[in-house]
Amino acid sequence: MPKNHKADSIMVITTLLASAGWIFSSEAIQGLPSAGFIGIRFILASLLLLPFCYRGLFSLDRKTLLQASTVGCFLGAAILLWIYAISISDSLGEGAFIMSLSMLLVPIVAWLLFKNRPPRMFWFSLPFAIAGLLFLSQGSVWSLSGSQIWFAIAALMLAIQFNLNSHFAQKIPTLVLTCIQLFVTGLLGITVSLLTETWPELIGIETWGWLGMSVFIATSLRYALQTAGQKNTTTANAAIIMILEPVWTVILSMLWYDQTMGMTKLIGCCLILFSLLIYRVSPKYLLKIKTA
Repeated sequence: MPKNHKADSIMVITTLLASAGWIFSSEAIQGLPSAGFIGIRFILASLLLLPFCYRGLFSLDRKTLLQASTVGCFLGAAILLWIYAISISDSLGEGAFIMSLSMLLVPIVAWLLFKNRPPRMFWFSLPFAIAGLLFLSQGSVWSLSGSQIWFAIAALMLAIQFNLNSHFAQKIPTLVLTCIQLFVTGLLGITVSLLTETWPELIGIETWGWLGMSVFIATSLRYALQTAGQKNTTTANAAIIMILEPVWTVILSMLWYDQTMGMTKLIGCCLILFSLLIYRVSPKYLLKIKTA
């Protein structure tokens, strides 16, 4: 299998693991403070990877270590905002679609950071994404809920992290970069938790089970696969494949929580997904249709 096809397959698997992480996290924070959950989850996940990459970690120079830690800071900011939004949200599917906007922001961030001009199709897709977000807010920008706003800010942080991760994955070993990112995110979570949260006196066995699945499946394995996939494909291609995450999340949340979405919000989700699919279509393909 060619490297690019293998990378695409890895990214698809990543979207499945990421969507499962929404369920794991939503259940875990029923018994754990949200930032504390993130701290424990990501520190444990980084320690799981450490035995497989400690030699490469200790061989990094200070500059490379700082670069990898910077990626982790943006990941940490995105994750902490995301978990807070989950804690006050009534619909995981809706939040997942808003988070998918980060993939539309990826080309803009790449333009600002690395001078990579967005393709023309991006500008065609952007209005549909904006319209979709307005429909999610029930047609009025003034009715945006708190969770939607936090999801949107988290999406921006994730777009920055996604670009930096693709950039540094080309020169930093996959597991080393992943391990550093996860550890930095965990430190941020623990710090925020100690400053702002109160821990319960008793934590149930079920909560620890959800935490364990979050650590093993939705963090260690998910981010290792994502970094490996991004290493062998373009940033834009990886970003577009990630649009599958909200689709899986909607399906899982409907199955697990019996959640439903009103027609207005369903139209919003469809518009956002349509905007991402437009971005995937190449100008050459559109030209073939036009001349057919």
